[in-house]
Amino acid sequence: MKILVINAGSSSIKYQLFDAKTEKVLVKGLAERIGVDGRHVQKLNGKSNVTNVKMPTHNEAMEVVLESLVKDGVVKSLDEISAVGHRIVHGGEFFTESTLVDKSVVKKIADLTELAPLHQPAHVLGINAISKNLPKVPQVVVFDTAFHSTIPDYAYRYAIEKVAYTKWGIRKYGFHGTSHRYVASRLADLMGKKGKFIICHIGNGASVSAVKNGKCIDTSMGYTPLEGLVMGSRSGDIDPTVVQRLMKEKKMTIDETITYLNKKCGLLGVSGVSEDIRDVDEIAYSNEESEKANDCRLALNMATYRLKKYIGAYAAALGGVDAIAFTAGIGENDNEYREAVLTGLEYLGVQLDKNRNGKNFKRGEEQLISKKSSPVKVFVIPTNEELVIMRDTKRLVAKNKNTK
Repeated sequence: MKILVINAGSSSIKYQLFDAKTEKVLVKGLAERIGVDGRHVQKLNGKSNVTNVKMPTHNEAMEVVLESLVKDGVVKSLDEISAVGHRIVHGGEFFTESTLVDKSVVKKIADLTELAPLHQPAHVLGINAISKNLPKVPQVVVFDTAFHSTIPDYAYRYAIEKVAYTKWGIRKYGFHGTSHRYVASRLADLMGKKGKFIICHIGNGASVSAVKNGKCIDTSMGYTPLEGLVMGSRSGDIDPTVVQRLMKEKKMTIDETITYLNKKCGLLGVSGVSEDIRDVDEIAYSNEESEKANDCRLALNMATYRLKKYIGAYAAALGGVDAIAFTAGIGENDNEYREAVLTGLEYLGVQLDKNRNGKNFKRGEEQLISKKSSPVKVFVIPTNEELVIMRDTKRLVAKNKNTK
């Protein structure tokens, strides 16, 4: 049984093909610049093959992907693909768990476009492309918001009039849920119990969640991914009146201001250098004494301080904490960032092992970075959202067969 996992964007399709029995990734790739000039990158046996090919729509892009699987010998024929799993950003309140695709599911995903206008239409295009190219293959959709559906109402509601929630669906939804779910599962395995966990998904986009006995009880992202932590180019938490002031001073419309808060703020806005933390780190940790270097140091201090506050808040919400995990690009690779966040949390029971977090750290591996004696364990766990999607797809397709 081979399962194809895809993540369809507005002009791209990322994919991985799994052997469902061994859970081994057979091939991964990216069809990008759909509707422009077209580019297909496929990684097989440690080598990348890049081809330029016209892909006017997602249908043609999917044709290119599937043809490459046969051409490069990954599969003998497309009949070997037993199912397809899709990553879907927003499930709203319709979808609280993964589900098999049918026409009604596709319609509901499209109906949620207002909540994720950049993502939902692309996801529908991805589903339709599979339906056209692999019409007999079952499809499963896995939602980023689903893991956060267990958050209680007092945590997901905003303190605004009820009609905003009941009529317009304005509430906290949370994102990165598939990643948080994977890490929560791994933490339970590593700790030998489900327990009270704080999970820090820190990449260009960043979120933190509080997980109690396997269920999410709060998360930092809200109605959109703009709420919460200081991110690469997102401001995170901000006084709403600041929006009004920005509109007035910069003479922007409301849409322009929201775009500004998403694209021009965060590390980029404070540092004035880059939204990529590696660029900010390079200047911040140099011996340079300049306004630019000080701005980079401030950007990092703001980002780590914001996460430290959330960890403290979520420890209170959980009534204690058994383990903290870092994942995603920055969380998995930036030891200075992790140390800055964890320093000062000794009162919670966090005892960082600086050698494990620093010179003895092994990138790409699950590992403990706190002292063995630390009352609160701290781990770095590489995330694997595609594996979660593959497992859900396998489970739901098998369940559907057994019920027929």
